[in-house]
Amino acid sequence: MQILLIPGFWLDGASWGGIAADLEAAGHSVTAVTLPGKRRGDTDLAGIGLRTHVDAVLEVVDALQGPVVLVGHSGGGTIAWAVADARPERIARVVFVDAIPMPTGSVINDELPVEGDAVPLPDWSVFEPEDLIDLDDELRAHFRAIAVPEPKGVAHEPTRLNNEARFAVPVTIIACQFPAALVHQAIGNERDWAAEVAGMQHLELVELPTGHWPQFTRPAELTRSIHDAVDR
Repeated sequence: MQILLIPGFWLDGASWGGIAADLEAAGHSVTAVTLPGKRRGDTDLAGIGLRTHVDAVLEVVDALQGPVVLVGHSGGGTIAWAVADARPERIARVVFVDAIPMPTGSVINDELPVEGDAVPLPDWSVFEPEDLIDLDDELRAHFRAIAVPEPKGVAHEPTRLNNEARFAVPVTIIACQFPAALVHQAIGNERDWAAEVAGMQHLELVELPTGHWPQFTRPAELTRSIHDAVDR
């Protein structure tokens, strides 16, 4: 299977580390995407928005043959869902890693501290305690060492979805900092942030209890969860 790994904020393709290698060893063809403006040394982030990142992933999808599985971590899940909206016939499954697809018109996060056209990795105090579960001092130092600023436009530009066919794409949500029961409850209560999930025709929720960055805190378990989702 063709698998595209889409990183979340502050991370490039290399941040998937051994997860990509282990999925390749299992027989898959894996591309870990580094998105525009997120290569180390990139400084001109003006004009890079959410659609820029969506279009970059679409370019990769269009260059591949056959069905594709999209794996999006955090904000990368919003990108993956927009790609599924644009190419539902090409996407075999979307795997959200500690992410929930957001309804059209929503932004990923416009509350993070901004410096010019960039959103640097903020102080750990900005995050909720649940985000940081299992992210010890060594992992925090590693994360900060490899972090690259996120283009402000990616965090602030609203997502646009217009193809109802996206709801037929199979979806796996790997829930880390939030329990699966919370998602089911939000669907039942018709919460706005769960509107996309409520419309999905083929949805599974898999729990992987840890913080918001399981590729660092629980890489082996995350690899197994992605592999199992792809096999299904």
